[in-house]
Amino acid sequence: MEIRTPLPPRSGNRSNKLIALTWSTRRQSECRAAWVLSGGGVTRDVGKPGWAVLTAVQATVERLVFVADDDYTVARMTADDRPGFVASGRPLAGVQPGETLRLAGEWERHQRHGDRLVVKECERVVPSTVRAITLYLGSGLVRGIGPRLAHAIVSHFGEETLEVIDTEPARLREVINIGATRQAQIVAAWAEQKAIAALMIVLQGLGISPLLAAKIYQVYGEESARILTGDPYRLIGQVRGIAFHTADRIALRSGVPERDPRRIRAGVLDRLEAAAARDGHCFVPMPVLLAAAARLVEQDEDLIRAAIDALTAEKRIVVEPSPAVPGQAVVYIKEQHARETALAAQLARLCRARSTLPMRPYAEDETLHDDQRAAVNLALTSTVSVLTGGPGCGKSHTVRVIAATVRAMGGTVTLTAPTGMAAKRLSEATGLPAMTVHRMLARRGEPEEGTLFQDSPARADLIVVDEASMLDLHLATRLTSAVPAGSHLLLVGDADQLPSIGPGNVLDDVLRVPEIPRVRLTHVFRQASGSGIISAAHLIRAGELPRPPGGGGFWFEELDDPDAVARRVVHLATEAIPRKQGVDPGQVQVLCPVRKGAAGSVEIGRRLQERLNPARDGLPEHWAGPAVFRPGDRVMPIRNNYDKGVFNGETATVTEVDVPERVVKIRTDDGREVEYAFGELDDLTHAYAITVHRSQGGEYPFVVAPIVAEAGTAMLRRRLLYTLVTRARSWVVLVGGREALTSAARRLGGRRNTGLAARLGGAFQ
Repeated sequence: MEIRTPLPPRSGNRSNKLIALTWSTRRQSECRAAWVLSGGGVTRDVGKPGWAVLTAVQATVERLVFVADDDYTVARMTADDRPGFVASGRPLAGVQPGETLRLAGEWERHQRHGDRLVVKECERVVPSTVRAITLYLGSGLVRGIGPRLAHAIVSHFGEETLEVIDTEPARLREVINIGATRQAQIVAAWAEQKAIAALMIVLQGLGISPLLAAKIYQVYGEESARILTGDPYRLIGQVRGIAFHTADRIALRSGVPERDPRRIRAGVLDRLEAAAARDGHCFVPMPVLLAAAARLVEQDEDLIRAAIDALTAEKRIVVEPSPAVPGQAVVYIKEQHARETALAAQLARLCRARSTLPMRPYAEDETLHDDQRAAVNLALTSTVSVLTGGPGCGKSHTVRVIAATVRAMGGTVTLTAPTGMAAKRLSEATGLPAMTVHRMLARRGEPEEGTLFQDSPARADLIVVDEASMLDLHLATRLTSAVPAGSHLLLVGDADQLPSIGPGNVLDDVLRVPEIPRVRLTHVFRQASGSGIISAAHLIRAGELPRPPGGGGFWFEELDDPDAVARRVVHLATEAIPRKQGVDPGQVQVLCPVRKGAAGSVEIGRRLQERLNPARDGLPEHWAGPAVFRPGDRVMPIRNNYDKGVFNGETATVTEVDVPERVVKIRTDDGREVEYAFGELDDLTHAYAITVHRSQGGEYPFVVAPIVAEAGTAMLRRRLLYTLVTRARSWVVLVGGREALTSAARRLGGRRNTGLAARLGGAFQ
């Protein structure tokens, strides 16, 4: 039903305005509805007796209270005749503090928030009153304008402020403290906000989350609307948050035929990319790809084959014989194939090279066990070697002896690991400086004070890579390409831990090649054998249910309901363990098998944030989708950024949320100050609760983890449970169902589809 009616004059309005409100339902015959249009204190009921009442109100967003993953939003609003009310609903998705909105909805009584407007329709309105304009400009929506400058601008131009910015921007320099640079910044930010707002309307019309508008505009700028409706499949892989399903919905609603070749090709690429991102596969067998892509686009496999042929001709994918199944073909994304081929060639090159390590006599360390002594000899005599072993078997001590021996022989050493946490652990365990693989590859020129190498760290006589199970195909290829022939490369890791987050299974593949020397440490030292954590880890590795030992260190608390599990985990992390152990809650890390669900890292992390760092009056904050950033938050970069010098897996603390400048400032644990623009906050995740995958390479004094059946059989596997337990230094507490714990301990994970072992084996023949 659509009703058009003039609203009475409002303060600041020069004339009556028409408002069009539309409300629809799938079952009109069962619907009782009416609009009540409110303005200037006058209410017009255009419904019939007994019909439900919908209210239209114009209000300004004061602050966001809550944003869910599905765009459901709760905001505190202010209207001229109703200050400080709460509005909620999915139509509010993407609104920001300072915006003026025209809302239509139903009032309801909420137990916590009191009277609340449940929003059915939301329309952005250009603010027209002095107060609304001041709030809008001072909210941080327009970069470069804070509350004080907003007050100065509006005091000068009054109700004409936005019109001046839009049509006579040069006049901004009439305001004190605004020069040419600030004027240009304000005008550019204003134009961007207008464009994003228009793009949000387009997305809402297509039934797509308006939260994607800013991300699309960041990539395509003024071309955004044209690309969005003209070639939406271009968005895949270029705009974060847009995968095939979202682009396909846009395309189909924009009139793209279901059998369009662009759509079929995009579906094939999506299945290949999903296999890499979700399961870590480097390739997909042809029959599996044909069936998966056909299901995705709901078309015949003949069309899929044609798309594969076209993508092969375009050199976007590679089809070759399967390394495991004779007569079957496998399909790679071109980049994955190139990296796998290059990594095999680089490892073979390093293995064949003649050592440049100075071979001087050295005194054997009598404290070493026989298998540790064998590992030292292997690292000194082989240009590529592998050292593996479980917790308590002395890997760190062995590495320390190897590094000391090489230095005593006159050689140089670089100790490195895939993440900042792992590098820090390596340094603490060996007493020697260590760095991330990313920093090693990025460093040039003179060495830093305290480092072990004399020139470029990638050119040391011995390069030790700890936590090698975390090496994905991309990082391993970059690493081996940088190592000169003759240098010794020692890969150290626990083969029973989770594989890398990225595609590939480098450590496992290398261990499958007999020509590459390796030593596995199996002797558990006496000082380690009494640890409940280490005992539990070895039981899990054997497929047995871990049990609390007499000496402590491991505990399992049985609960079945996921929501009850989440509440208990939060209580343990914030109150029980800190009180009993006499430690700060920051010493307790929550690790989750999965992100989603009541006991996932997102929901538990949200609860922990509200307990440890809640919203406070006067404390600035910024909502980026369903995540809110506040000073004091613990965060973790989830993408490498060489320009900023931050890398996946590092940890940091938010030091400032600068709303006028639209940036969040963080300080990494090694003391570096880094800025993230509001549009870059997808690169950060909160670290109150993280997934087990994100914790790889880290170690925490106390670990609490939910183990619930809703995590699914795909995640509750032996390697995940083993990795989780071995992240704790003093205590690990598991909370959840006994059946889920038993299943996780006994279930082996599937093998990743990789061809590295076969390529390496062929290189040595």
